[in-house]
Amino acid sequence: MDTAYKTTLELDKILARAVQLCACRETKELMETLEPCPTPEEERYALAQTDAVYSLLLKNGSPRFGSVSGARRITAHAQKGGILSMGELLEIAATLRNFSGLSQWYGLSEHEILPTDDLFYALAPQPTLEKQISDSILSPEEMADTASVTLHDLRRKIRQTEDSIRTKLDNIIKNSTTNKFLQDAVVSLRNGRYVVPVRAEYRGEVGGVIHDVSSTGATIFVEPTAVVEANARIMQLRAQEQEEITRILSSFSAQVGSLEPQFSYSYEAMLQIDLLLAKARLATEQNAFRPAVSDKVCFRLNRARHPLIDKKSVVPVDIALGEEYDTLVVTGPNTGGKTVSIKTAGLLNAMAQYGFLIPAHESSVVCHFREYLVDIGDEQSIEQSLSTFSGHMKRISGILQRAGHGTLALIDELGAGTDPAEGAALAVSILEQLRRQGSLLMATTHYAELKVYALETPGVVNASCEFNVETLMPTYKLSVGVPGKSNAFLISAKLGIPQQIIDAARNHMSNDDKRLDSVLAQLDDLKLQLKEAQAEAEKARYDAEHALESAEKKRGELMAQGERELENARRQAHELMQQVQNEAYALTDELRKIQKDEKTSAAQRAVRAREIARKDTETLLKKTDAKPAPARNFVPLKEVRIGQEVVIAELNQAATVTARPDRDGMVEVRAGIMKTKVPLSGLRAPDKMEKRPKQEPRRSSTRVQLDSSRKTSMEINLLGYTVEEALAEVDKFLDSGLLRNQQTLYIIHGNGTGALRSAIQKHLRTHKAVKSFRLGRYGEGESGVTVVELK
Repeated sequence: MDTAYKTTLELDKILARAVQLCACRETKELMETLEPCPTPEEERYALAQTDAVYSLLLKNGSPRFGSVSGARRITAHAQKGGILSMGELLEIAATLRNFSGLSQWYGLSEHEILPTDDLFYALAPQPTLEKQISDSILSPEEMADTASVTLHDLRRKIRQTEDSIRTKLDNIIKNSTTNKFLQDAVVSLRNGRYVVPVRAEYRGEVGGVIHDVSSTGATIFVEPTAVVEANARIMQLRAQEQEEITRILSSFSAQVGSLEPQFSYSYEAMLQIDLLLAKARLATEQNAFRPAVSDKVCFRLNRARHPLIDKKSVVPVDIALGEEYDTLVVTGPNTGGKTVSIKTAGLLNAMAQYGFLIPAHESSVVCHFREYLVDIGDEQSIEQSLSTFSGHMKRISGILQRAGHGTLALIDELGAGTDPAEGAALAVSILEQLRRQGSLLMATTHYAELKVYALETPGVVNASCEFNVETLMPTYKLSVGVPGKSNAFLISAKLGIPQQIIDAARNHMSNDDKRLDSVLAQLDDLKLQLKEAQAEAEKARYDAEHALESAEKKRGELMAQGERELENARRQAHELMQQVQNEAYALTDELRKIQKDEKTSAAQRAVRAREIARKDTETLLKKTDAKPAPARNFVPLKEVRIGQEVVIAELNQAATVTARPDRDGMVEVRAGIMKTKVPLSGLRAPDKMEKRPKQEPRRSSTRVQLDSSRKTSMEINLLGYTVEEALAEVDKFLDSGLLRNQQTLYIIHGNGTGALRSAIQKHLRTHKAVKSFRLGRYGEGESGVTVVELK
């Protein structure tokens, strides 16, 4: 395939932008040498891979991914036994970090099987090795003290020795006797040893080893005798330090070498993913979609945009070729968008063939072309003595040689640059020959003969680019099926050409040309009318869709509101049921105590029982009243103190504060005999006129707050029972729980004197069915309940 079309269609600019979006240098090289897919099946697969990564990019954001290069060469060197440098090991750690980052990014969201699964599954992260290298090597020139225990110990000894040397040298510098022999009161380093600068004339006054002389000879650098041994010790420690560093590097290198060949597979997969990420990021910039790939030689681009024109100013066009017609003749005035239209058609098909998503509607269909035969632009050449027409014909000649089935020919200003009559006749002949050879064809022209040819020839269709003659600006809209006018007279008049010249030009036109111009003018008028009708129909359709969407949205809101209200009713019913159950337990407890009161006669006990039952029953019935309490506005309290009288706003229930708010803003209050926690924002001050009802003297009773998640079959209430009665009931209850395969049971015995609780727990210790037991926690009844776990 001739690749000259890359420059003509500006595909090279698309590839250049994709290269910029690649992270790794080797990926950039892959993108620069990217080849088109050789078959439609491979084109579909390439587009599917790009689309899969594009979807992941939209869902998960950008992955943690850094630029790396040369890792394959580094691992190959390590596999052969070579020792890697600290910089090379850091490059390996960065590559392993990329493997890990891409693997984690791929698993951030749930998805079906994707065509990129093989690439991501080929990644083999080594988090342990990556962390060891990153923690041990600080930079390409520095290894951390923590790389090994030995290295840490050696460097500690070096620092200690250096400190002792500096102390001794400082004493020499500060000593009044030796200070006068020094050139400067500083300590220098020569050949890895600490020295002091001594004036040349006093070289014998400071004993030690001379290591260097200044360029003027006025200063000699002497290693004092007092530090010679220490300096030698440092040199020895530094040699051991370097040996330890080499050992650590050798160990890391062996581990890196052992990663092959899996590392190479992972690295290749990483580069391919980087390539796909670049394509996906380009699709994000262009707001592109994946097109379908046709098995036939045809394409259909819906709402296609040229990717190199600003998205805000470009006008989408619909271009189809190969289904109902194989040739499209595009006409219209200069700067009207004819060339952009044929470039867009060729560029988008070529982009898809390279695996790029295209800036067109997702319903678009592209074609897998064998060749792109393009003649767009001025091809004159001074060196080759070629005129514009000669360069044009030379390129047409090459197109005719390569044209055939599965090729797309794009020709701009066909037949231009020579005598109009001869050029038009030549253009028609070229079109006919290309059609006979089986090529799909798009051509732009100003020749009226080509417009007539397109009107009369089956399989050839006119298309025109609209132009606003009032503003002298193109609209860039492509209308298929209607030829366009060049509007040379109108444009010339707008630009200042005298009217008499334009009238004379009209007189020079042939009658056939005048009739054609009249027909085209009528077609333009019809086209404008059709456009207005389409706009009205589109507006009506939009209004209808908007109304339907609004109705569906309202319906969804009502359904959601109904579900919320139903859920709220269920919750209130459950709470009310639990409250009624608790009241019933308390009522039963009261009745049992009355029955056991030997000081009261039977008649008195019956009367008292009826009063309690009637009173508590009225209370329960009031609580089951279905009338919703009217919502009332209130000012929440900002702070409370222990013992303060408050009102729980949601329940309109008076309560007393028993503890200050915790860090979550929850306040513990007591309402009657119930303790609970409510948000501070849910409390209000009592109304000034509101009188708190006087509490009746508390009857001698025990009340246990139960867990709302417990079922009735999981608990037994033994309040008021004697020990003998209670133990018999416990045995029956445990047997029943075993038959129902229950694991956890609740025995309600109250607090009282604790005798009933002790007897029950003593009995549970010897029961064969009991695995363990404990007192209830907060919300389970606390010490008034024993929680039993069955075997």
